[in-house]
Amino acid sequence: MFPSQDRPPESIAILRLSAIGDVCHVVPVVHTLQQAYPHCRLTWIIGSREAELVGDLPGIEFIVFNKAAGWRSYLELRRLLHTRRFDLLVHLQNSWRANGVSLCLPAKVRLGFAPEQTRDAQWWFTNLHIPNTGRRHMLDMFFAFPEFLGIPNRVLRWDIPIADTVQAWANKLIPDNTPAMILSPCSNPRFRNYRNWRSDHYGAIARYAQMRHGLRVLITGGTSDIEVRYAQTIRRMAPDAIDLTGQTGLKELLALLARASFLLCPDSGPAHMATAVGTPVIGLFATTNPDRARPYFSGEWCVNRYPEAVQRYLGKTVAEVSWGTRVRNPHAMDLITVEAVSGMIDRLIAAKTTPPSGSSSVSGPC
Repeated sequence: MFPSQDRPPESIAILRLSAIGDVCHVVPVVHTLQQAYPHCRLTWIIGSREAELVGDLPGIEFIVFNKAAGWRSYLELRRLLHTRRFDLLVHLQNSWRANGVSLCLPAKVRLGFAPEQTRDAQWWFTNLHIPNTGRRHMLDMFFAFPEFLGIPNRVLRWDIPIADTVQAWANKLIPDNTPAMILSPCSNPRFRNYRNWRSDHYGAIARYAQMRHGLRVLITGGTSDIEVRYAQTIRRMAPDAIDLTGQTGLKELLALLARASFLLCPDSGPAHMATAVGTPVIGLFATTNPDRARPYFSGEWCVNRYPEAVQRYLGKTVAEVSWGTRVRNPHAMDLITVEAVSGMIDRLIAAKTTPPSGSSSVSGPC
């Protein structure tokens, strides 16, 4: 097998452009490669927005691919790399765009997913494949790549840099010893991808968190119409909530998450950002399978109605559908009740107040 511990690679190209959650999963894999190959030059080809979050990780060369520039992005990438040749390409993304990018990355060995687990014909663009990973969490699937290279020990840490000025800004919003819930109510909009819970349900939970537990509630999100509407609804029901919608970049959000008591959100990138800074996540799942996509250390805090949604809308059990199947029904998230979420908040706060003997954290491996 190449590379081996006796013949380590001198250069590795890592290809994962997006999205935020998956890029967060890749970070500990990169740390694992850094530890195993300390003299290897690591180059990560990454999307422009994702680079805002992790592009300052030390010891890694980042090459930003701007998909908004269209075909010019491919020409620029080829211009930058036409004199380079990598010992190994680690192709971590199933998409035609990523496949096109891979053609601009000269590499002797092009390692990808098992052919039966790929989409968009990734196997055409690779010449070596990891074994079928089965029904595993996405982070575990990514770790199958260094395992295939003979690296058994995981480096399960993130260490994403946060500037002192950004940290100071977050400290003002969530001072020391201030219990706080960050509410990130919306996932990225995608066609027939119904992951958002109802805005009035979030409003009820924000009010409950304030009145029952005295939590400071901060609403985060982007500038899209739906995120603005969600924030307005939540603020009508919980007027003391702090609305930061459209006011935070990824680094600012990461700094806030690092200071929060917990995050409440659907299946979305901020869930995995919170994991990266050790913050528990109450994740809301009905249209995606949390066994595949949950915040990695917060399995016990996820409100999981995916089995019921699969049964109701697909007429099958989870075991009968393919791994990664989504329930594409706009009513599926209604299977999650306000009472289920408020009860999970009660449980998590009780656990933080009285941690189990010998434990210093409410988070643990799922």
